[in-house]
Amino acid sequence: MALKTAPAKAGSKNPPPVKAAAPKAAPGKPAAAPTPAKAAPVVTAKHLAAALADQQNLAQKQADFLVTSLVDLMVGHLKRGDRLRIGGLGILEVKNRPPRMGRNPATGEAIQIKAGRKITFRAAKELRDAI
Repeated sequence: MALKTAPAKAGSKNPPPVKAAAPKAAPGKPAAAPTPAKAAPVVTAKHLAAALADQQNLAQKQADFLVTSLVDLMVGHLKRGDRLRIGGLGILEVKNRPPRMGRNPATGEAIQIKAGRKITFRAAKELRDAI
């Protein structure tokens, strides 16, 4: 069964996708595990800036500047220990982790893990409901 696709554009570097047939298992043997699904696409700050520029009729440079400035502001507040509450998205905050004992998985030796800080995120009810 082949996957229907549009014809490739002239000069295109990527050939059209082809769906491979699943290998058949020999009688009496279990079928091979299916291949894992592809990971979800990654959306970067540049993608967000491009979408913002399109939606708000901004120049790409302005949108890049806005997204970068927003991230810088958020990082600055988190460094100071502030809690960020973004309506409809959730809460970002920094929590202190005390020192603790752990194990080296290679040797099994007990080791001391230093105290540190971690960023936690709690999704807003609106976001949880939307997903």
